[in-house]
Amino acid sequence: MVAAHVLDERRPDGTLTRTSWLVDGRASALFAVLAGVSLVLLHRRTTRAGLAVRAILVALLGLALGELGTGVAVILTYYGLLFLLGLPFLGLRARALFAWAAAWAIVAPVVSHLIRPHLAPRSGPSPAFDQLENPGHLLAELLLTGYYPCLPWLAYLLLGMAIGHCDLRSRAVQVRLIAVGLGLAILAFVVSRALTEQTWVLRRLVPDAGRYGDVSTADAFVNAISGGLHGTTPAGGSWAWLLVVAPHSGTPFDLLQTGASAVAVIGACLWLEGWLTRWTGEPSRRALAIAFGAGTMTLTLYTLHVVMRTERIWPAEEPASFGWHLVVLLAVGAGFVAARRRGPLEWLIGTVSRWRVLNPGGARRSP
Repeated sequence: MVAAHVLDERRPDGTLTRTSWLVDGRASALFAVLAGVSLVLLHRRTTRAGLAVRAILVALLGLALGELGTGVAVILTYYGLLFLLGLPFLGLRARALFAWAAAWAIVAPVVSHLIRPHLAPRSGPSPAFDQLENPGHLLAELLLTGYYPCLPWLAYLLLGMAIGHCDLRSRAVQVRLIAVGLGLAILAFVVSRALTEQTWVLRRLVPDAGRYGDVSTADAFVNAISGGLHGTTPAGGSWAWLLVVAPHSGTPFDLLQTGASAVAVIGACLWLEGWLTRWTGEPSRRALAIAFGAGTMTLTLYTLHVVMRTERIWPAEEPASFGWHLVVLLAVGAGFVAARRRGPLEWLIGTVSRWRVLNPGGARRSP
């Protein structure tokens, strides 16, 4: 995430950097898939009403961050709506959720392609409070025309919910997540690129791609869109756009490739954590928890990162600040875990969502 926001996307010669190729589109997809995992885990100790309150509070925080005008496309408002959209699926088990995620990744981009030409363009990179004056336009932006459109992105959430129902301590499950995730990611990428390079496909894409410069050849077109499409394919463009695999394009191939990449990353992190614990012994679990403490307070640290991207806050908005962003976020996360404290925003939102007024009689679900 930090690399996607801070580092340069392209080299001086115009080619895409390796870092940008690796993280663009995949970092935000991983956020959304992990949202699904979190939703399932939270549901084990929180009512649906409590989850809905969490979602609304996160969305409001996203609107507040949108007021900062950082240029960062803030994901939190979309994230909150995704939580709300996921609530009806909480009763499903892993197999059904995997099926729903696969079907949604194919069908939702088609629906989006049909509807978006009839909608107004989005207002900017991040929703803000002034858009509440036109709730219909804001909802259309969150669902379809925005940078992280929730209608197609629900596929990520459903995928994460399916993973959340798996036995994530099982080595077999971890290896399966890595293998299947990598396999599907590579397959989606290869098939999409093979189709995109077909003459009949390129002929349909080029008329819609003038804003990307010289795209008269397949290589030029692929290079032009490799930096991402800012959330959606061109409204009213050719149906051939659904064949591309560019970051933030919201096509079936993009959703499958980035979603599968997130599955592989989750599996690899689970496997690595288990391996390190077994290799170094149980006493090392606490040290590992502190070292990777940033993972326990991503809402707080995401917010801090966005604030640090404002002009008046250190460090300067330049690629050289990448290391400082990492040091601050990792150090703050480690410090809170070492002190056995929750992140401040995680604590606040968790506390509000459990207020007795929101849970009549003070009843709670048993863990």
